[in-house]
Amino acid sequence: MAALIAILLLAVSCERKVDTLPLATYPTTADVFIDGFSSGLYYAAYGTSKVTAFSVDNNVKYKGTSSMRFEVPNAGDPNGSYAGGVFGTNPGRDLSGYNVLTFWAKASEPATIVEVGFGNDMGASKYKVTLTNLALNSNWMEFYIPIPAPSVLQQENGMFFYAAAPQNGKGYTFWIDELKFEKLGTIAHATFGILNGNDSVKNNVETGEEYQLSDFYATFNLPTGIDQKVGLASSYFTFTSSNPSVATVNEFGIVKTADTGSAFITAKVGNTDAKGSLTITVSGQSVAPTVPAPVPTIAADKVISLFSNAYTNVKVDTWNTHWLYSTAENQDIQIDGDDVIRYRNLNFVGIEFSSQTVDASAMVNFHIDLWTPDTTMNKTFKIMLIDFGANGVYGGGDDSESEVTVNSPPLATQNWISLNIPLSSFTGLLSKSHLAQLVLSGDLPTVYIDNVYFFNNGTTPTEPTTAAPVPTFSAANVLSVFSDSYSNVPGTDLNPPWGQTTVVSQVSIAGNNTLKYKGLNYQGIQLGSSQNVSAMNFVHLDYWSANSASLKVYLISPGPVEKPYVLTVPTSGWTSVDIPLSSFSPVDLSKVIQFKFDGNGDIFIDNIFFHN
Repeated sequence: MAALIAILLLAVSCERKVDTLPLATYPTTADVFIDGFSSGLYYAAYGTSKVTAFSVDNNVKYKGTSSMRFEVPNAGDPNGSYAGGVFGTNPGRDLSGYNVLTFWAKASEPATIVEVGFGNDMGASKYKVTLTNLALNSNWMEFYIPIPAPSVLQQENGMFFYAAAPQNGKGYTFWIDELKFEKLGTIAHATFGILNGNDSVKNNVETGEEYQLSDFYATFNLPTGIDQKVGLASSYFTFTSSNPSVATVNEFGIVKTADTGSAFITAKVGNTDAKGSLTITVSGQSVAPTVPAPVPTIAADKVISLFSNAYTNVKVDTWNTHWLYSTAENQDIQIDGDDVIRYRNLNFVGIEFSSQTVDASAMVNFHIDLWTPDTTMNKTFKIMLIDFGANGVYGGGDDSESEVTVNSPPLATQNWISLNIPLSSFTGLLSKSHLAQLVLSGDLPTVYIDNVYFFNNGTTPTEPTTAAPVPTFSAANVLSVFSDSYSNVPGTDLNPPWGQTTVVSQVSIAGNNTLKYKGLNYQGIQLGSSQNVSAMNFVHLDYWSANSASLKVYLISPGPVEKPYVLTVPTSGWTSVDIPLSSFSPVDLSKVIQFKFDGNGDIFIDNIFFHN
């Protein structure tokens, strides 16, 4: 017994006082950019921005020896259509001793920067703060971005971020200097809000539904005497539900309903009440399909799918554009493992795929599967298709649209119906080669949709029926080999005798001269003279094939030195590519003498030109 007591005493005397160990600390460095990067700082451009937009300027500065220079590109710049990125640091910094991020800025001309801020760590960005529509002119001005709750920023990686777009399609330059965190006694009178400070009401919500609180903000009085509003991440707020058995709310401001009844959602930042609230009333379970939509049977090579588990889908930018006056709410759900989109409160909803328009010129029908819990007697469901015209962008006078109305029958309540609508029924649609939007509307408040696609269940066309897109590049920036839109290199031989078996001809497609390679094995183009394209950035071509399984294009310089670039075939209509000339290294771009194509099948080609 004495020995046992001795062992216990030894164990107690050796116990470590873990709670007395010092906590890990992080640098409290205030400077972000003062004549250069502060310790640990790095820059990461947004993936779709012009990655070379940021540089250090040793000539223009507010103070010291240098500043941050941002060159916003022109609209349509192939290297990126806007400027944007994040300045981060590793390890994170302890910013709890500061209450504001300050900097000086000016621009080459009056300009409005889309957004600036801090807290974007390229991850969760829990403590992001955003100042939008920053107005600059050619004079240096000081700006302030207040920190709403400094105590939470004890390990922050996101020091600064920005996004800037062209003004009226034109680029410009702006500079930022003396970017740093500070503790100022003149940042005062903080107020906070959710839902933009409004008291919102949401009725007839279903059990298990989620609702995202939004429009989080803070307002501070600045040293200039003005009040400034900044957008906040939800994690600055502490949310409270008056009735958690009905609805709960997490740190990200997501309200989830659990039972029937009402709950009152409010928020605080620290001990300060936030303006705005949500009263949510839950009515019960939703009525939904118990079985998935029928599995499509059309062969994949005859389908262009927007949404279906049965096919590879093309890119859709959004299934709800939230256009003005649209009340539609969308939700992704699964029914027996099958993905389905649900729309509630549907008056109309925009669905957009304009970043990569769809060429459905070879398709014959539009398909959608539809299920609704609502009565369909004397009700309608409408489908509108919108094409952006030959230029592939909104506006320009060549857009067209057309709508088809579906009645009951075939509309039915609590049954999947499959709608196969001939594209010829969209009589106002002038083209199907640049489809960019789909609009659903009608009298059915709740619909579930699946298997949204274009298809052709007949014979696949063997040649295009519409011309290749008309190029929009300025002739001053183009060196053309084959195109009706430009003057081509004189003396070019489009069918040099290289021993090929390809049958070459020039055919008229909707009035446009087009190269046709029938039974391609390989085929060359001999330029009329050696061309120096080293000052160009891209080679462009449009191509179409219904039966090719392999296609490559080559540039050739003396030697011969050649390099292939693989093209994707078969196509679903005309495919336009702008290939960086760097892809053809080690071809001598100052002495390009030939093109070559090899592969198989029947190929149609148009608009072969270099451009920058």
